[in-house]
Amino acid sequence: MKMYLVDVNSVEETNYLAELIGKNLFPGAVITLEGDLGAGKTTFTQGLAKTLNIKQYVNSPTFTIIKEYNGDLPLYHMDVYRIENDLEDLGFDEYFYGDGVTVIEWASHIANQLPEERLDINIYVVKDTKRRFEFKPLGARYEKLCEVLTNEKAID
Repeated sequence: MKMYLVDVNSVEETNYLAELIGKNLFPGAVITLEGDLGAGKTTFTQGLAKTLNIKQYVNSPTFTIIKEYNGDLPLYHMDVYRIENDLEDLGFDEYFYGDGVTVIEWASHIANQLPEERLDINIYVVKDTKRRFEFKPLGARYEKLCEVLTNEKAID
């Protein structure tokens, strides 16, 4: 499995990175996001939403767990941080295998419910506005999705 590391130095660069990925998304795509508070999970999701021509303002679904947005593909934005344990069945499969794109913040909280094939993204705060994105594609479709990052640093 390849892993791609990409450093960004601003919100604009984070949005650009999200747009690179967003232009290649497909129905049923699942993206997980992990990172400390303020790392850029929602900012990344906003960049994806822009690429999907979503007109509504995208913010963190912290207290609602799931927010749905309509665009070229539906976007299902989840924040599962407050789920007590990953045994709670909230009908995630309907989203994971649906016609839209699912983005899950704090996905490790529902690790046992995640589909085997997905794109895992960890975001690390380096300093101030600098962030390091670690992309881990799980499955051939996600490896192809990450090919847009081949000009960046890829490690096996």
